[in-house]
Amino acid sequence: MAPIIVVLIISFDTRQYLSFPPESFSFGSYIKVLNNAEFIAAFWRSLAIGVIVGTSAVISGILLSLALTRFRFRGRQLITFLVAAPFLVSHIVLAVGLMLVFAPLGLLDSYGGIILAHLGITIPYTVRTITMSLLAMDPRLEEAALIHGARPFTVFRRITLPLIRPGLIAGAVIAFLISFDEATLPLFIVSTHASTLPTQIYHYLEYFTDPQIAALSVLLILMSGIVAPLCCMPYWFHE
Repeated sequence: MAPIIVVLIISFDTRQYLSFPPESFSFGSYIKVLNNAEFIAAFWRSLAIGVIVGTSAVISGILLSLALTRFRFRGRQLITFLVAAPFLVSHIVLAVGLMLVFAPLGLLDSYGGIILAHLGITIPYTVRTITMSLLAMDPRLEEAALIHGARPFTVFRRITLPLIRPGLIAGAVIAFLISFDEATLPLFIVSTHASTLPTQIYHYLEYFTDPQIAALSVLLILMSGIVAPLCCMPYWFHE
């Protein structure tokens, strides 16, 4: 908590370099951030990519979780290992590998490449949250619906989906926030013209060290603290 408080205090400093404690206080850094065209453009890129990645990761997580929990087939353990592999590999190592794979495919410096890279590190989280929800639900509910003549898709839509909704919401929020905050992978596979907000911050820090970065960090912390509750509100009100 202490580092966040320090960043918050520094963000109001009027000097043109990072220093603590501040000399005087103003909202100048926040105004500069909100008027910085590069930061704003990178924010919207990160937001769009995060929404796409969050949605795609949840859909992929549903399919993989159903396959791993409902069926027994050859290669199931291998798929389980591959899904968990990103947890075990450093993002720098993963970024170098993706760069070598994406280069001949023409996916470097493209939004498609960023989305695929982010899916690789977010799908394991959605699989984990959705799998836990599937294992926690009573399978006899699905069996009873099938016995009474409901089609498999109807059972999935009317029974399974509502019961695993907490896992879906948690997975979507986690995937979005990971995608939005990820800096290492985009640094290796995209240039500055298609950079996301974290990489834009990195490139900015190469040349400047002013309180704008602290102000932007505070805004991102606030956004992360707001996104999760907002996404969970429909579930809370339904309950």
